[in-house]
Amino acid sequence: MKTIIAEKPSVAREIARIVGATKLEEGYMYGGGYYVTWALGHLVQLSFPEGYGIKGFQRDNLPVIPDEFLLVPRQVRTEKGYKTDSGVMKQIRTITKLFNDSDRIIVATDAGREGELIFRYLYHHIGCAVPFDRLWISSLTDKAIRDGLDSLEDGTKYDNLYLAAKSRSEADWLVGINGTQALTVAAGRGTYSVGRVQTPTLAMVCARFWENKRFVPQDVFQTHFSTQGKDADSVVKFSSAVKWNVKSGAAEVYNILRETGRATVLSVERKETVQDTPLLYDLTALQKDANARFGFTAEQTLAIAQKLYESKLITYPRTGSRYIPEDVFAGIPALLKGLRNNPKWDTVAGRMRQLSRRSVDDTKVTDHHALLPTGVKPMLFAKEETLIYDMIISRMLEAFSEKCIKDVTTVKAECGGAEFVAKGYVVRQHGWRSVRNEKEEGEENEENTVLPEWSEGDILPIMGCSMTEGKTKPRPFHTEASLLAAMETAGKEVEDEEMRQAMKDCGIGTPATRAAIIETLLRREYIVRSKKSLVPTEKGLALYSIVRGMDIANVEMTGQWEAALAKIERGELPSEAFMRDIESYTRRITTDLLACDKIFGHKDSGISCPKCGSGRMQFYGKVVRCDNTDCGLPVFRQIAGKTLSDTEMTELLRNGQTGLLNGFRSKQGKPFSAVVAFDSDFNTVFEFPEEKKKPGRKGRKKK
Repeated sequence: MKTIIAEKPSVAREIARIVGATKLEEGYMYGGGYYVTWALGHLVQLSFPEGYGIKGFQRDNLPVIPDEFLLVPRQVRTEKGYKTDSGVMKQIRTITKLFNDSDRIIVATDAGREGELIFRYLYHHIGCAVPFDRLWISSLTDKAIRDGLDSLEDGTKYDNLYLAAKSRSEADWLVGINGTQALTVAAGRGTYSVGRVQTPTLAMVCARFWENKRFVPQDVFQTHFSTQGKDADSVVKFSSAVKWNVKSGAAEVYNILRETGRATVLSVERKETVQDTPLLYDLTALQKDANARFGFTAEQTLAIAQKLYESKLITYPRTGSRYIPEDVFAGIPALLKGLRNNPKWDTVAGRMRQLSRRSVDDTKVTDHHALLPTGVKPMLFAKEETLIYDMIISRMLEAFSEKCIKDVTTVKAECGGAEFVAKGYVVRQHGWRSVRNEKEEGEENEENTVLPEWSEGDILPIMGCSMTEGKTKPRPFHTEASLLAAMETAGKEVEDEEMRQAMKDCGIGTPATRAAIIETLLRREYIVRSKKSLVPTEKGLALYSIVRGMDIANVEMTGQWEAALAKIERGELPSEAFMRDIESYTRRITTDLLACDKIFGHKDSGISCPKCGSGRMQFYGKVVRCDNTDCGLPVFRQIAGKTLSDTEMTELLRNGQTGLLNGFRSKQGKPFSAVVAFDSDFNTVFEFPEEKKKPGRKGRKKK
């Protein structure tokens, strides 16, 4: 007999049907020479510190670094602490019996890092020695399952995948357990949860929050004029190339426009622009778009995609690749042909001939290829499932369509020394943009705007002119879409999709875990959802003020850990080397966090907030903050290597600046002295009083 172990009962049922295991027993099915069972997710986990004889949060116990990690059946929280889940124990006993009765095991847990760990932890916990093979499939269609069973691979081929998963699990345990206990001990009250990935993610949310709150809008003025268009009933609008921060500059140009009544063409540039097709979806890209379009949370999108996968409608959803290999590309025409029977897609699918190959690259496909429909005809859907399924279909059509080609005409004109610009667009080939009739942002009124055949030196009569007033805007709070993008690139601003793919190994978290990280921050009340935005709570801001600048909140460092895990998976880095670095890192952050005990105490400065005037500034260890929650002005004590004392902070708050202070160090490590002052936005800046020239010493007179 052979035992096939799946991750969920629903997947096990599909596989059992294929292999003829039709007889049902409690916890498994059998028949056709197979047992088919399931794992119910993680049946086995790393033991809590209590398993090593460590109880409670004690400073003297930290850091907790086991010589060897213990595996235990999954625990559940009760009023008296954690205890083993009885249902889990029952299933483990069933699986143990089946494994022991088998000649070989077929691993059919999800084909990825976490699925591999689910099986290996269970396998090692029960002390099994039966050899195993790996079923590695990207969809649950009957054909995919049969093909996978016909091409099983020896399970040891996936040892590096397991080592990467094991290293990630143990690293998260070390950082999470020690970081949380250390900060909680330092606080002396409450529980402050930190984690290898969750804390840098919180740091990005908080940093964006403060950037937005501290932003001071500036006035922006721009002038415009209109002139006769190509047709008698059309006009062309020109806008000034310069935007002014003061009204007088714009008003002066506006008056010149009115008085002169004409403008002169300086240049006419005509060029073809080509917009390449978008890449296919991976999970993160799907989550970002679903959040931006429909307000779906990352977790919601993942749950829907998982359901579509288990319904055989799409390929494996937890993928990090936006490419497909050549053999999968060979099946795309058949998928497109199947869409011609669907009235929603038949027009687009029917006109596709020469397929774009931008999303085809064997070298950029790792565990799983990009998301695709399987070709299985869907039955009735819930509304949310229809939206996600249609997104995957439409992206496939876009990815294999032709490029979008436009002729863009840019005309520059001059009046009174000011330069004005107008643009016209003529779409010669809609290409992929015709799938959803999508327009670029800002093009709603410009698509197919045909400009007259102007030439340099032409005189344009001004039919009307105007002056608009606006204000600069800060970058908005993070949404789930923008936070997922930031996690993907470890906080770096990267717009180009191919560059984002190149950086994916250096992001924080993985496509499969990022939704859970965001939900963890929400569940622990570090952030909240405010409409579509993610906003830090007071608890989250308090934690950020403490860990800001520490390694535990370092986004780039966390991205480097993720890159190291990817190297382990590829066999390029020994897992032992990674764990040595993590243990060293754990000791360092534990020391840093235990030293925060002085930070948690605070006292009232007795000084009103210099920004809002209604709050009072509270002294904390690393920061002085306004207690008005609508303001929350933070003034950090540490500046250029120097920590400002209470006296120096008081002087800054009362007077808007300190006296001349010593002890600062430049980025090059050179000492310097300066005055610390508030700028107009209440950020701290340096001021350098001019030094008086010292009179030269008189030399001794010669005799």
